[in-house]
Amino acid sequence: MLQQQNLEVSRIYKVDGESKLKAFVDIALGDWVIKGLRIVEGKDGLFLGMPRHQGKDGRWYNTVTLNSKEVLQELTDLVINAYNQ
Repeated sequence: MLQQQNLEVSRIYKVDGESKLKAFVDIALGDWVIKGLRIVEGKDGLFLGMPRHQGKDGRWYNTVTLNSKEVLQELTDLVINAYNQ
């Protein structure tokens, strides 16, 4: 599904150190660029975190959400594979 939408990883900024945060990622979807995705080391391996911002209440809120688990899995696979290369 994502391959049909001309989606690609445009930039990966790997983070050094022992943090669970491994990289920041920007993706391009045609003429659109979505910045601030995160690759994080979780208890079950690497996962993709969406861009987020901190609200006035101190809580963090995603600024990009996906309604389909299948699309999220495809995006995760694309980004993690690019990170591992």
